[in-house]
Amino acid sequence: MFKWLLHNSLANRLLVIIASVVLMAYGAFTLSQTPVDVFPDLNKPTVTVMTEAGGMAAEEVEQLITFPLETTMNGLPGVESVRSTSSAGLSFLYVTFNWSTDIFRARQLVSERLASMEEGLAEGVVPRMGPISSIMGEIMQIAIPVDPQKSARWPCANTPTGYCVPGCCRCRAWRR
Repeated sequence: MFKWLLHNSLANRLLVIIASVVLMAYGAFTLSQTPVDVFPDLNKPTVTVMTEAGGMAAEEVEQLITFPLETTMNGLPGVESVRSTSSAGLSFLYVTFNWSTDIFRARQLVSERLASMEEGLAEGVVPRMGPISSIMGEIMQIAIPVDPQKSARWPCANTPTGYCVPGCCRCRAWRR
């Protein structure tokens, strides 16, 4: 089989070259049409609902807050899973939607359900939605090119003054 393929490829060189050019052109066209995301979203649209209930034990939080929230969120369209964590005075609810659901639409649905069930919860307990977050959403890298001769006079080069920038958790100086 391989001997036949090799013999016919050498006998029909022009046909092999034309087929190769066509395949390369198709590959280049497909590559240009493919959407590329530098930081892809690696997790499904998830809405976090946090509820603080001061003075309640974990069992009370589970029965009076978490369970009613879970049952209310289970009926939303596009919900794949509802997970929860209850501890003393705190309830966290993670509502995961399918991939095709827009995160803002998901938050809208959760917000509407939360508003409709505020009367059903204990007095003084207000569930709140957490911010939109992603696994890759917390990573940001900024490069500031600096001349090596001048870097000794630059204040951030030798001291961790970058930590004073709000939201900055780590600074690292890379040398070439």
